[in-house]
Amino acid sequence: MAIATIPDEAVGGNTFRRQPRLGAWLFMAPLILWLLLFVVAPTLMLVVISFCERDGLGRVVYTFTLENYTRAFSLDWLRVLLLSVWYAFLTTVICLAVGFPAAFFIGRAPEKVRQLLMMLVMIPFWTSFLIRTYAWITILSEQGLVNGVLIGSGIIHSPLPLLYTPFAIVLGLVYNYLPFMILPIYTSVEKLDGALIEAAYDLGAGPVRAFSKVIVPLTQPGIAAGALLVFVPSIAMFAITTLMGGGRNPTIGQVIQNQFTTGKNQPFGAALGTLLLLIFLASLWWMKGRSRDAD
Repeated sequence: MAIATIPDEAVGGNTFRRQPRLGAWLFMAPLILWLLLFVVAPTLMLVVISFCERDGLGRVVYTFTLENYTRAFSLDWLRVLLLSVWYAFLTTVICLAVGFPAAFFIGRAPEKVRQLLMMLVMIPFWTSFLIRTYAWITILSEQGLVNGVLIGSGIIHSPLPLLYTPFAIVLGLVYNYLPFMILPIYTSVEKLDGALIEAAYDLGAGPVRAFSKVIVPLTQPGIAAGALLVFVPSIAMFAITTLMGGGRNPTIGQVIQNQFTTGKNQPFGAALGTLLLLIFLASLWWMKGRSRDAD
C-alpha cells in the first residue's frame, strides 16, 4: 500500500509556491494599468510640481526650489495641519466609541436581524453626500430643528450658534464616516468565536477583562482598518469643513483646494498635498505595525 509523502520543500514551512503565468499577468493588466494611470502618474506629477515655481500668471515653472516646503513648515501652515489632524483624530475616536458597540451588537445578532441592521447602516449611502451635508446645515441652523425644539421646550430662549463651529465640523465628519468604522469591525466580530469568550468567563475573567484581553485583540484588525478608513480621509476632507464650518476654521484640505483654484499657486498646493500623502503613508505604516504586533 503506497503511503503519501510530504515533499521536502513543504517541511519547515518552506511551502512550494507556483509562479504566476502569463495569463495571470494579462488578467491583472487592466488593474495594473488603472493604478499606473490614476494613482502612480498623478502622484509623481504632484511630487514634481511641489518642487517647482509659479510665474506672475499662476502658471507652473519647472525650476527646482524648496521654497514651497519651507513655507509649508511655517508656523501658520503647521497650525492648519495640526488642526486638521486634531479634527481627524477626534472624529476617529468618536467613530470608534460609537461604532464598536454597534458593530459588536450587529455581528452577534441573529442572521435575519443582522441583515436588517446592516441595511440601516448602509442607508446613508443611498443618498448624495451633498444632500446629507446640506440636511445637517438645515438642522443646525438658527432656525433649524435643534434650536426649534430647544426654544419650543423652554430650555433656551435664543438660538444656539451650532453651525459654522468646530462642533458642526466634527459632527459632519462623524456622521459621514461612521459606517466606514462599523463595517470593518463588523467583519472581525462576525468571525469571532464565541467559545473563546465563554472560555474567558469560565476561567474567571469578568466582562471588562474578557473585553480587553479577548474581544479587543481578536477584533483589532477590524479596528485598525476602520481607524485608517476614517482618519485618512478626514484629514483631507474640505467639503464638510467648508460647508458646515463656514471657512472659519480652515483645514489642510481647504487650503489645498484654494491653492489649486482661487489662489493659483499649484506648486504650494502640491507641496501641501505631498506632506499630506506622507501623513497617510505614516498612518498606514503605523497601523500595519500595530496589527503585526497584535498577531
